Amino acid sequence: MVKLTLIARVTDGLPLAEGLDSDKEQDLEYYKQQAKTLFKKMSSGPPPPSRMSYESGPYYLHYLIEGGVCYLTLCDRGYPKKLAYQYLEELQREFFSQNQSQIETVARPYAFIKFDTFIQKTKRLYLDTRTQRNLNKMNEELAEVQQIMTRNIQEVLGQGEKLDHVSRMSSNLSMESKKYERRAKDLSRQALIKKYMPLAVVLGLVLLFIFFRYYVLA
Repeated sequence: MVKLTLIARVTDGLPLAEGLDSDKEQDLEYYKQQAKTLFKKMSSGPPPPSRMSYESGPYYLHYLIEGGVCYLTLCDRGYPKKLAYQYLEELQREFFSQNQSQIETVARPYAFIKFDTFIQKTKRLYLDTRTQRNLNKMNEELAEVQQIMTRNIQEVLGQGEKLDHVSRMSSNLSMESKKYERRAKDLSRQALIKKYMPLAVVLGLVLLFIFFRYYVLA
């Protein structure tokens, strides 16, 4: 089944959209980092193949490149390659239709995060390989799918970027995320104190005045 979907610009590896993870029981951060490392490799090396599949533990990473954009999905090993690439082709057609005029100009990561709505809707259609719709798709002639090369992801990460490095990147990212989350909470708390402190001071003075007026001076 489809586990993860990422879309990035090939020229610089900028993430454009992501299928937000709905499977909270599995930690896919490790594989997200592999995908992002792969995007960086594409942007800095020779032109990559337009389609490729990579083995990574119990999963396969499948991608296709069209119009300067890479569409990548992480699937179980047993998930049919034909369906994986048809899923990516559906995403490619819709994404290009919606955003073609902005793809080359956006500068911030995940500028098209709202595309997740279409990703999730399409992903649900491909979850069950036994539906008649998906059985029909697998029976379609897709000769080019059989010719797509499959490699091990470790071959691509290269020297100095092996899996242990990706693992460290994942750990560092998690630590940074927690640090910024704590910082955001501190800032929020400080903002509340700053907002309500004058009111608290005034209320305290009023109460103090009432206390002296009716209990001390009475």
